[in-house]
Amino acid sequence: MATTANMLRTSSCFNTSKLNSIILRKPHQIFQSDINSKSKKWQNSIDLRLKTEETEKLVQRRVIQCRAERVERGLFIRREEEEGFKQSGVFVVPERVKVVLLTAFVMALCNADRVVMSVAIVPLAAKHGWSSSFLGIVQSSFLWGYLLSSGFAGKLADKYGGKKAMAWGVAIWSLATLLTPWAADHSTPMLLAVRALFGLAEGVALPSMNTLLSRWFPNHERASAVGISMGGFHLGNVVGFLVTPIMMSTTGLSGPFFLFASLGILWLTIWAYGVTNDPQDSRQISNAELQLIQAGKSNSATKNGKVPTLKQLLSKLPTWALILANVTNNWGYFVLLSWMPVYFKTVFNVNLKQAAWFSAIPWGMMAISGYIAGVASDALIKKGHSITFVRKIMQSIGFIGPALALLCLNYVKTPTWAAVLFTAALSFSSFGQAGFLLNMQDIAPQCAGFLHGITNAVGTFAAIISTIGTGYFVQWLGSFQAFLTVTAVLYLATTVFWNLYASGEQVFF
Repeated sequence: MATTANMLRTSSCFNTSKLNSIILRKPHQIFQSDINSKSKKWQNSIDLRLKTEETEKLVQRRVIQCRAERVERGLFIRREEEEGFKQSGVFVVPERVKVVLLTAFVMALCNADRVVMSVAIVPLAAKHGWSSSFLGIVQSSFLWGYLLSSGFAGKLADKYGGKKAMAWGVAIWSLATLLTPWAADHSTPMLLAVRALFGLAEGVALPSMNTLLSRWFPNHERASAVGISMGGFHLGNVVGFLVTPIMMSTTGLSGPFFLFASLGILWLTIWAYGVTNDPQDSRQISNAELQLIQAGKSNSATKNGKVPTLKQLLSKLPTWALILANVTNNWGYFVLLSWMPVYFKTVFNVNLKQAAWFSAIPWGMMAISGYIAGVASDALIKKGHSITFVRKIMQSIGFIGPALALLCLNYVKTPTWAAVLFTAALSFSSFGQAGFLLNMQDIAPQCAGFLHGITNAVGTFAAIISTIGTGYFVQWLGSFQAFLTVTAVLYLATTVFWNLYASGEQVFF
């Protein structure tokens, strides 16, 4: 009995202990299960939050990308898409478009101020009895100052930015334009001095334009931006050729000079507050547009923080290809710019207003074809063609086309056909804007203004020779044909050298 009682007691203790163990284990399991459940919830919550953050970042990147695409696709964008506002129907122009439009306008003034003298030279020559050879000297006086400023103008644009350099240039050349009629009445030396000052100030225009647009536009839009700006440059010829004879007949010789000088001062007031040297300094630019500009630029920093010296620049054949291209372009350009009204008057005996019309039409077409060349150049680069290939093909068109047109010009018998060939020559030559004119930024982006100044200085010297030389050739031979043939041969020879040695890659680091 005792044994049985002991067994029952032991069994009872065992069962009680086992029961207590089970009872104790169950709350522990419940507690552990609850911890695991909460842990999973916390983990799921963390994962969900991380996924949400990743999604928000992805959406944000996509929004920025879409905004950039909107900026790239068109000139006008909705403000609510750009900045997040809910105002409907409000459109804004991207800041880089404002920059290029203001640049195009001042480039139009730049050339219109030159053309005024090309038209006014005819009555001035008759009034003062100037010969053809001396007329060439008066025409070239602009280039004397232009030659002097070409070198340091590029350095000024590199150091202080295109905005400041352009502003000072416009202020000085507008003053010189205003003083030109007074100087012509005062004395011939005074006229030559004022025209030289005018050229000195205008030497900053092209380097400043190139420097400013290279900062404000991505690589795949740069040719189009230059095309728009140079389109304004060529339209300035049209305005100058058409407006000048009309105003001189109604307001006198000083009328067009006063008009274009006043427009320069008006432009300055807008330029001073509406443009910055760099898009990063602009208060008006959107983040999307700024990101688009920055993403579309290659890193052009120098390895040692120094810019190439003149000796280093001249040691490379691509630099000499640029120099020769600038020489040829300026040679032909200034022959046509300075002598077209005189050509139509001398060869076809048309009056001054008719000569202005025949001279204006080619420059208008040049503005259109220059823009087409820029768009075509950007499209070829976007399709994957190398920059070297694009620069060479554009410049080849820009030289071969004018050469053939000038050779054919020797055989025309009517002013209409002469105007057609002049139009063809200038239209084809504008393709050089997407060739050598952009090439400075390609091979030496860190000192493109200085390089532009060097090449432009040599090109300006060539323009002086061609402008004066045309007058002597006409007086000596009594014909424009010989000089037009010389110019055509120079175009063809430069085409060969350009295709052999030009490069669209960065040469100087």
